[in-house]
Amino acid sequence: MIKKVITASAFAIASTAIIHAQTPEFKGVIGNTLKDSKEYWPAPVKAPKGAPNVIWVLLDDVGFGASSSFGGQIKTPTFDSLANNGLRYTNFHTCAICAPTRSALLTGRNSGSVHESGFSHIGASAGFPGWDGRVPNTAGTIAEVLRENGYNTFAVGKYGITPDEEASDAGPFDHWPTGKGFDHFFGFLGSQTDQYKPDLVEDQAHVKPDGRHLNEQITDKAIAYIDRQKKAAPDKPFFLYYSPGAVHAPHQVMAEWSDLYKGKFDAGWDTYREQVFEQQKKLGVIPANGVLPPRNPNIKAWETLSPEEKKLYARFMEVYAGYLTYTDHEIGLLINHLQEIKQLDNTLIFVIIGDNGASKEGTYNGVIERSAFGKQVPEQQHIQENLDRIGEIGTGLGNETNYPLGWAQAANTPFKLWKQDANAEGGTHNPLIVFYPKGITEKGGIRNQYGHVIDLLPTTLDFIKGAIPNEIRGVKQQEVQGTSLAYSFENAAAPSKHTLQHYYIFGNRAIYKDGWKAAAAHHPDFIDFFKYQREGKPIPDGDFDKDEWELYNLTVDFNENNNLAAKYPAKLAELKKVFDEQAKKNNIYPLVDWADVLKGRTLKPGTKNFLEARSERH
Repeated sequence: MIKKVITASAFAIASTAIIHAQTPEFKGVIGNTLKDSKEYWPAPVKAPKGAPNVIWVLLDDVGFGASSSFGGQIKTPTFDSLANNGLRYTNFHTCAICAPTRSALLTGRNSGSVHESGFSHIGASAGFPGWDGRVPNTAGTIAEVLRENGYNTFAVGKYGITPDEEASDAGPFDHWPTGKGFDHFFGFLGSQTDQYKPDLVEDQAHVKPDGRHLNEQITDKAIAYIDRQKKAAPDKPFFLYYSPGAVHAPHQVMAEWSDLYKGKFDAGWDTYREQVFEQQKKLGVIPANGVLPPRNPNIKAWETLSPEEKKLYARFMEVYAGYLTYTDHEIGLLINHLQEIKQLDNTLIFVIIGDNGASKEGTYNGVIERSAFGKQVPEQQHIQENLDRIGEIGTGLGNETNYPLGWAQAANTPFKLWKQDANAEGGTHNPLIVFYPKGITEKGGIRNQYGHVIDLLPTTLDFIKGAIPNEIRGVKQQEVQGTSLAYSFENAAAPSKHTLQHYYIFGNRAIYKDGWKAAAAHHPDFIDFFKYQREGKPIPDGDFDKDEWELYNLTVDFNENNNLAAKYPAKLAELKKVFDEQAKKNNIYPLVDWADVLKGRTLKPGTKNFLEARSERH
């Protein structure tokens, strides 16, 4: 009898044809009978010996100068405790807006290289490799990687990178969290949602919210996931991605939290900036010789506002502050639970306070409801409409509530500009806290090494001694582009290893290299759009060739006070060339801006424009 033997290599070829097959490569021999065959039992996947639990916390739309942990005037006692018993990273960066930040964070690759230069939303994505809003299987997420390393994986809160067209219960589910390595998910798939009536999903189906604030619901679910896992497999570590919608619009929180700040912001945003700047120096999170930049363009001095405007704008900030403190409280409940079940000392926690800088989307006067977007009314009429509804700020009636730009600037102290401004530190510079009682000996340490969200995946794997697989579910993986920050955990003086980073959000762009930064602002931007709408004017096209590039030496000018473009034209030209190289490498081209999005140039046939689709999603 001729024996039919299937070799291991032949089996591997057959199995990889099915992309989602999870059967490991067969390394035995198959004959006609058991006697002439060799069994193969793959070893069960186990986490590295002593591997800790891992939690990533990512907040939404929080500026560098908001939380008390980094000198702000909004109380965040949970973050304070984690930072005082861990490390504060003062030179950490995001992508300036939510979806690019989240895709880069979860994959350890730059957002364009994982198809998320814009959003996964209809009209804000485009039919190009860097823009289609669909994270590919070649870019495994932290959940997929840790699951390959023997972890259970959970996510709660905002996901933000599922394509709109795939976000119904009909799927497909490849780009849902459960399709990207998470064993369980509870939260919402879009960019924002009502905190009392959320567009809520559990695993692969929409579910009915229970009427409580979403923060409370996701915290309870996170604790339930952990408890269930520890009961079933007490020695198996877990990974939790805790990403609340807070404090993105709509700013909604119970009155007991916003009332904590009654009268606290009556002195206004100029005084806030000055006081926070000095506190940041005392705390050591900015240089002692730093200089506070001038007020952002078109932001009015607080002292020039009318009493009614001051009353209105102060209330917006009271609600925002209460919302952030409440979010910190809910995270505190999670931390306390870990302590109660004796897991806190064995949990590595990263807290990113904001997926970008403070939001510019509240416009100059603040926003309460969605219908305010694009209203063609004079500024004073808009202010009066907001005053008439001041009692709705923070409640479930304010379905788009967001504070005015003056407070966004204040929350971004000590930097210039805001969210979406990928050209400015105010858009990209966010706090990072690292906490691990068992493995980080220094308490309350300050770290100034340059970092970016793509660094957290390799940092986590490096620290737990895990492996980044060459293949996940039979799919060869593209290069992880982040740089581990673990080298700096025990060495505050270690030189930065992350030395090159590009940024791009709808025209605004920058390149960082070895302490130098070249950057260009682009118009029309999101705020320009509302100005044109209010004035009844057509939106002009942007001209990338007319954008004015600036140059900064961040090693001596951390918050971009001194533009050196005229002084060092050769350095500027060098960096612009580097940006072009990085843009080509990371699928940033073609450059797409807000004019392209809002004029519908990126729409697929038969789809609605960005704002119409956005209104339907919420």
